[in-house]
Amino acid sequence: MPIYFAPLEGLTDDIYRRTHAACFSGVEKYFIPFVSPTQNLAFTPKELRAVSPERNAGLYAVPQLLTRDAEHFLWAAQALADMGYTEVNLNTGCPSGTVTAKFKGAGMLRDLDMLRAFLDEIFARTPIPVSIKTRIGYENPEEWPAVRAVLQDYPVHELIIHPRTRSQMYHGEPYVECFDSAPVDRPLVYNGDLFSAADCRAFTQAHPQASALMLGRGLLANPALAQELSGGERLTREALRTFHERLYQAYAAHHPANVVLGRMREAMKYISCCFEDAAKLRKAMRKAKTTEAYRDAADKLLTMPLREEPRYEPEWVR
Repeated sequence: MPIYFAPLEGLTDDIYRRTHAACFSGVEKYFIPFVSPTQNLAFTPKELRAVSPERNAGLYAVPQLLTRDAEHFLWAAQALADMGYTEVNLNTGCPSGTVTAKFKGAGMLRDLDMLRAFLDEIFARTPIPVSIKTRIGYENPEEWPAVRAVLQDYPVHELIIHPRTRSQMYHGEPYVECFDSAPVDRPLVYNGDLFSAADCRAFTQAHPQASALMLGRGLLANPALAQELSGGERLTREALRTFHERLYQAYAAHHPANVVLGRMREAMKYISCCFEDAAKLRKAMRKAKTTEAYRDAADKLLTMPLREEPRYEPEWVR
């Protein structure tokens, strides 16, 4: 089963993606956190760094676009095609209030006529294949049949479904039955609450129509999860220590200490889920004001025994 790494803003930047791929195998596609093309028809310096082919060398990287304007989307798709990308992803799932208020991301699901007009334009003129990452509705799951009816009318390269509504954000149970009712005449990718190898195996056995799994928080917590699922080695402390050190040094080579500290604390917030009795050290890393204090707590954590089944625990990560 192919495994995709979900785009997580502020977490899976180009440094994280390259370091992860250098330390662990099993990820078929790394999705780049969204860029938002505007009427300026130019990527910002930050966006250009994110999608730079040089910064994604050696990876199968897929840029994600967040916009409600078809012309902006098509400009960006052409620019990315010119850089050598072979597919692009449309975000109709971001639940952030600042995004949805502008009818972007999951906000596009509030007006299906607008969504249809947008899709008419982009699929008529896109220079490269377009996949879509979507939620099942804005307020409630009863919206899914109408959303599905729109999406199934287009030659979507892959349909990635996170079966929650925008109003759920990342809380509550996913409506997996909505994934089961998705159109099966195109590749279907499942995303949502698969936090361990056992979760992933049980899901693929129960839902054989899934062509791939997109993992986010589960793969952040256990960076060897895709590797294990593809038949490789399970997570080890040695591999985690190597990953942590390489990630730390890569950030330190490009950012000042305060940025390094913020990035590493965020990464280790998830990785700490792999260890039993990590609450005290998790708190110490979160409260660390210096890289020295952070490293002291992180080094202690990385000497602890791993859990029998490392997995993301939502109640542990605040």
